[in-house]
Amino acid sequence: MDYSKNIELLREAHKGDKAATETLVRDNIGLVRSVALRFKDRGVDYEDLVQIGSLGMLKAIRSFDLSLGTSFSTYAVPLIMGEIRRFLRDDGLIKVSRTYKQQSAHLNKIRERYVIENGKEPRIEELAHLSGLSTEEAVFALEATAQVTSLSAPLTGEDDGFTIESTLCEDRSEIDKKLEQIALKQAISSLPSLWRKIIVLRYLHEYSQAETAKKLGLTQVKISREEKKIFAVLRKQLS
Repeated sequence: MDYSKNIELLREAHKGDKAATETLVRDNIGLVRSVALRFKDRGVDYEDLVQIGSLGMLKAIRSFDLSLGTSFSTYAVPLIMGEIRRFLRDDGLIKVSRTYKQQSAHLNKIRERYVIENGKEPRIEELAHLSGLSTEEAVFALEATAQVTSLSAPLTGEDDGFTIESTLCEDRSEIDKKLEQIALKQAISSLPSLWRKIIVLRYLHEYSQAETAKKLGLTQVKISREEKKIFAVLRKQLS
């Protein structure tokens, strides 16, 4: 559905027009199906996942802020995904073993101590080494207990661009990549102007912290501190 038609229907839906709400759900059901497809083979029928995802679509319709100028589909994806993930967790279909829970708690304590002592986020390899686990075991433990988050979220403020995604295999479907991009784009669009400029310079144009600081008339220390704040906010928004 085109942007203008979505906005027109959303205005009517916010006034209590049930027909407009039904039309929005029906016309955007392809988006729900795309998200639901990601959760197939979890012990729940695909069509049931679509129905559950439709509840997330309804929440998106009711809570969408027309004044923001954000694409409705971009806004809706995290809510649809969250609704399905919440159902799977609450229904016990996503089971996390006690071992993974213990390992994750241990890893998070090590991470907190590392940040305090070093002033930066540790690499996953460093966390694994300090905990006595293999890198694979550390990734599994953290991912098994984590909330929904973007695989593109940086784990460190360094120039190497290290992400969770870089620790995993690259065999991910195009739809997964698109959903991650939509969720991340939505989160970034809500950031303050300075933070968006830093992201563009650092991760789109691949400027170093020093180059970014010079471009924005700031110090490298300021850029480093702002990046840490940016990562913390993005992680929170994507969880």
